[in-house]
Amino acid sequence: MADPMRIRAQAAGGVATVRILMAHEMETGQRKDAAGKTIPAWHITEVGATHNGKTVLSAEWGPAVAKNPFLQFNIKGAKAGDKIVVTWKDNRGDSRSDEATVS
Repeated sequence: MADPMRIRAQAAGGVATVRILMAHEMETGQRKDAAGKTIPAWHITEVGATHNGKTVLSAEWGPAVAKNPFLQFNIKGAKAGDKIVVTWKDNRGDSRSDEATVS
């Protein structure tokens, strides 16, 4: 399983800013290794986030997203103590889910 995501969620004025750093190689399937063989595609295809169980983000990604992607978004109405859960799934069927508490 992949390394945990680093999730930071900070509330200010009724809006929480959520910052996520995901550890993933994100291979496009177009690069070649030293022997000239194509490196197989391996990238995140789906990302989702919930705020206290309610879906607030749903995204479909492709191979053009950079290695170890960073994602930031805002949630209106979030306050300190609320729970944020972020999940991703990749094209090999691997998935990861991590959570953070809004501070």
